[in-house]
Amino acid sequence: MAAVKNTLLVLCVCAALTGCMVGPDYVRPSAPVPIAYKEAQGWKVAEPADAAPRGNWWEAFNDPELSALVAQVEVSNQTVAAAEARVREAQAATQAARAALFPFVDLRGTAVRNNADSGSGRGTNAAYNLGLGASWEPDLWGGIRRNIESAGAGAQASAAEVANSKLSVQATLAQNYLLLRVEDAQIALLEQSVEAFARSLTLTRNQYQAGIVARGDVAQAEAQLKSTQAQVYDAQLSRSQLEHSLAVLIGKPPSQLTIAPRPALAAVYPDIPLAVPSTLLERRPDIAAAERRAAGANAQIGVAQAAFFPTVSLTAGIGVQSSVIGSLLSLPSRYWSLGAALAQAIFDAGLRSAQKEQAIASYDEAVASYRQTVLTGFQEVEDNLAALHLLAQQQAVQDAAVIAARQAAEIAMNQYRAGVASYLAVVVLQQSALNAERSALGLTGRRLTASVALVRALGGGWDATQLAHN
Repeated sequence: MAAVKNTLLVLCVCAALTGCMVGPDYVRPSAPVPIAYKEAQGWKVAEPADAAPRGNWWEAFNDPELSALVAQVEVSNQTVAAAEARVREAQAATQAARAALFPFVDLRGTAVRNNADSGSGRGTNAAYNLGLGASWEPDLWGGIRRNIESAGAGAQASAAEVANSKLSVQATLAQNYLLLRVEDAQIALLEQSVEAFARSLTLTRNQYQAGIVARGDVAQAEAQLKSTQAQVYDAQLSRSQLEHSLAVLIGKPPSQLTIAPRPALAAVYPDIPLAVPSTLLERRPDIAAAERRAAGANAQIGVAQAAFFPTVSLTAGIGVQSSVIGSLLSLPSRYWSLGAALAQAIFDAGLRSAQKEQAIASYDEAVASYRQTVLTGFQEVEDNLAALHLLAQQQAVQDAAVIAARQAAEIAMNQYRAGVASYLAVVVLQQSALNAERSALGLTGRRLTASVALVRALGGGWDATQLAHN
């Protein structure tokens, strides 16, 4: 009975000590956060409702076909599937770490027969044993709980990385789709130009046959037509590659996706509200993931610190044993055992100190990565704010240039028909008008992709509170 009392005393002491946790408690690292965005002058300030998660942000582009494609990302994209698998892996690691808080219980059974020689002759011995065994290492210094804390932070980081992966793929798909629609408009413009240049070539040939113009004018008209036809093929190649990329982004072979051309481009630039910069720390999943990685690394310092303290191991067993299997379950065959062991490392050649320094260095690395992620996030917001502001101004100027170029080309053609201008002047001005229109469409594409990039830079409607349940 004295052994039982002593063991129970050890259990009570261990239970009292399991509230102790060594190592630093986590505090979110500081990061450089500006008061306001530099490029936000004149930008809409977010109202409280605007700062809430925006849900399906791609619907702001008012394109049902785009929305249908983006909806397939979460289901079929393999990059997202791999990220989701990593979340399950991290959650399983958390459960495995938590299991160390509880005793390990196993069922044991043995049956042994052996022959032995003795002075009186040869004999056979038998031994049968059936019992339950339990062992437990109390978490006296919080090493196990710190490990659980680290694993939990890792699971949250993985969940944030899934959100970041989805956002990245969704944004890439939206940008590629919008660029594909710009290519549709480019192809339509080029095909219209081909038709117009073909008519000009016919006119020039007729005038050449009538002796009005020289053979060089016909050659110039043919060169202009062929050059524009070649540009059509180049635009079609770009469109095909964008269509193939969309197929891969939704998890399909390129041969299984065909998007019907849409010659008329209806560009929609969504109204994107801005919150104060400090909210970006909660709105971007990559920043949240980096912060959770820092929290996990901090907890590992506690795990390394706990290794400096003694460990207590408790064991218990109960069962039955007999040399006759028929009497194995009888009362006299029963036995029990209780035990406790204390261990403290005396010399390890600096192993534990090195492991603690390694954990501290890993934490410092995670903090630096977190701060760099924050800085990169602010840069991306500023970049795209500037892009949208300046591209809008550039497009206004370019649209005016398109009007002027069209007028100049029309005047030159009328003068050519009247015989007061050379066909070279017509070709130059028509090509200038075509280039101006193509540049205007290119600016439209850049503005659309910058709009998507700004949504992505602002977090796409995600919020760090979504990690609370992990």
